Amino acid sequence: MTSYDYLIIGGGQVADDAARALREHDADGTIGIVSSDEDAPYTRPALTKKLWIDPDFGEDSVPLNTAEDTGADLRVRTVVTAIDPPAKQVELEGGERIDYGKLLLATGSEPRRLDGPEDERIIHFRSFADYRTLRHLMTEGARAVVVGGGYIGAEVAASLSLNGAHVTLVFPDDVLGASQFPPSIAERYQKLFTDHGVELRPGRRAEALTVQDDADVGVTLDDGTAVGGDIVVVGLGAEPRLDLARQAGLKVSEGVVVDEHLRTSDPSIWAAGDIIEYPDAILGVTRIEHVDHARESGAAAGRSMTGSDATYEHTPYFYSMVYGVRWEAVGTLDPSLETLEVHHDTAHSVVYYLDDHGRPVGVLMWQIDGARDAARTVIADAITDRDLLRGSIG
Repeated sequence: MTSYDYLIIGGGQVADDAARALREHDADGTIGIVSSDEDAPYTRPALTKKLWIDPDFGEDSVPLNTAEDTGADLRVRTVVTAIDPPAKQVELEGGERIDYGKLLLATGSEPRRLDGPEDERIIHFRSFADYRTLRHLMTEGARAVVVGGGYIGAEVAASLSLNGAHVTLVFPDDVLGASQFPPSIAERYQKLFTDHGVELRPGRRAEALTVQDDADVGVTLDDGTAVGGDIVVVGLGAEPRLDLARQAGLKVSEGVVVDEHLRTSDPSIWAAGDIIEYPDAILGVTRIEHVDHARESGAAAGRSMTGSDATYEHTPYFYSMVYGVRWEAVGTLDPSLETLEVHHDTAHSVVYYLDDHGRPVGVLMWQIDGARDAARTVIADAITDRDLLRGSIG
């Protein structure tokens, strides 16, 4: 039977950073990575951004070279069907079992799907393979229907429009970005898309996928209308993969519950990335789905698995970039909260999201560089003085 000192389930960014931390702190321990993905670990943000807009960043820049750099034994296209904590084993599809000394759950998230027929031209966008399929389908003048106005949907819509596609973007908000940004910023955000020729279908939800009589693929909307094109890209967010943790009897709430060392309710099992509910040093108990968290929590879990007593104290930031405009944020972006907007000029702004006591719980930095630590400090210090807040981030 195969056995590893450290076994990682999942082959994304978390696995890469965890393997690097494991190797840095344990030069001899054996590392196994079991991934259902068809590719070795890779940088996911590039799939909706750099690969489309940076001619010097090609597909060969996407792999993270995890196995080569760490000596980990990597298995792709391999599905773990069960964890047996008392035996300290995992079972693979087909029945093979693998022993572990310490186990890291890094199973990530599964894209939300729409009902409807399967077709190569309909892509629930998440993986490197999805990018390759979309790139293959993309031709000059292709008609693309993109569903979802969040990170994935907006970034894909922007990237496709910059590569010559005629894009229709379907999203439920009345103004693109209105679920995160105050009206002044949302209107500025939406204008980026209309200025680049994206056709918007605001206030609409896609209910089902279709293959139409004229061979178009498309979606049926909640008002009964249909939108068709050559390609459909669904970017409706993702759900954490928690089934293995539940089956193993681990404590699970909104995510796999871990302590400040990222250890689960089983002392031999750790978890990191999208799937964890953890005690953030500034935000409190939370679950976050962004690459900064994947990287930092993966590295922290790797250190902890080798015996480090250090706690995971990093408060992640998240970001997006469309049409050369980048925004970053820390904490909660909820425009139903009271907001304090500081516009430095027509291009650069900071928005503070305030709770019922006037304390900042989130900070949006629109085209503001190098201010993540300042944003974390503002939230941690619970600054309520409006004048002090206005001058905190410039």
